[in-house]
Amino acid sequence: MQSSRGIDADEQPASAQRPEHDEALPAPEREDTDLSAELAQIEDRYRRALADLDNYRKRSVRELDRRVDEAREAVLHEWLDVVDSVERAMQMEADGPCREGLQAVLVQIDSVLQRHGVQRIGAQGERFDPERHEAVATRTSADVPDRTVVEAQRSGYARGEHVIRPAQVVVARAGDHAD
Repeated sequence: MQSSRGIDADEQPASAQRPEHDEALPAPEREDTDLSAELAQIEDRYRRALADLDNYRKRSVRELDRRVDEAREAVLHEWLDVVDSVERAMQMEADGPCREGLQAVLVQIDSVLQRHGVQRIGAQGERFDPERHEAVATRTSADVPDRTVVEAQRSGYARGEHVIRPAQVVVARAGDHAD
C-alpha cells in the first residue's frame, strides 16, 4: 500500500530501519558510530589488499627465479654436450696435431663453467653416490674399496648440491662379491 509520499507502508526510510538502541543516541553520535564501522571495514579491506599484493609479488619473484634457473640449466646442458664432443675428439686424436688445441678449448670451457658455479663430479676414487653417479658397469677389484668410482666414462656436473647431469661411472666391487 502506498502512502501519499510514494513509499510503501511496509517500507521505511533507511534512517527508520536502524536498531532501537541507536535511536537513543543523538544523531551526531549515531553518525560517528556508522562512520567508524565503515572506516574499520575499509581499513580491513585495505590491509587484505596489501597482503594479497605482497603475496603476489613474492609469488612472481619465485616464478621468475624458477624460470631463470630453468633457462640457465637448459643452456648448461647444451654446453655439456659441447664438452662431451671435445672430449670424444680428444680421445680420437690421442696423439694427433689437434690434441693441444682441443685441450686448450676444454680448459677454457671448464673455466667458464666454473665461473658459473658448475663443477665436475664423478672423479676416480670418489665414493659411489646414486644421487650423483650413474653406474654403467662394475669391475671386480681388490685394490679399491667396494662401491668406489674406478673410472668415469662421462663426467657429471653439479651446481652446488644440485646435480645437473650425473656422471656415468664404472664402480668397484669387492673381490668376494664376484660372480
